[in-house]
Amino acid sequence: MNKVILLGRLTRDPESRWTQKQGSQEQTCVARFTLAVDRRGRDQGADFITCVVFGKSAENAEKYLKKGLKIVILSILVDTFISKISFPM
Repeated sequence: MNKVILLGRLTRDPESRWTQKQGSQEQTCVARFTLAVDRRGRDQGADFITCVVFGKSAENAEKYLKKGLKIVILSILVDTFISKISFPM
C-alpha cells in the first residue's frame, strides 16, 4: 500500500456537487480542491495537487475548508491519482 501525507494550503475554496447513482435515489457528495505543497529547501517552489473526496469527507470539506487554509491529508495513492500528477523537469 502506498501511503501519502500531504501538508499544504488550499488554492481556492472546494467545489462540491452531488451525484446520483444510476437507477437509484441515493446521492453522494463529491468535492474537488487543489493543494499547494511546498517543496523541500529554500525557494524551491510548490507542487499543485488536485484532490477529490467523497461522501461525509466531501460534506466536511465544503463546510469547513476555505482558500488559504493549511491542511494535512492522509491517504493512499491510487493508480488514477498517479497519472494525474505531473512533475516539472
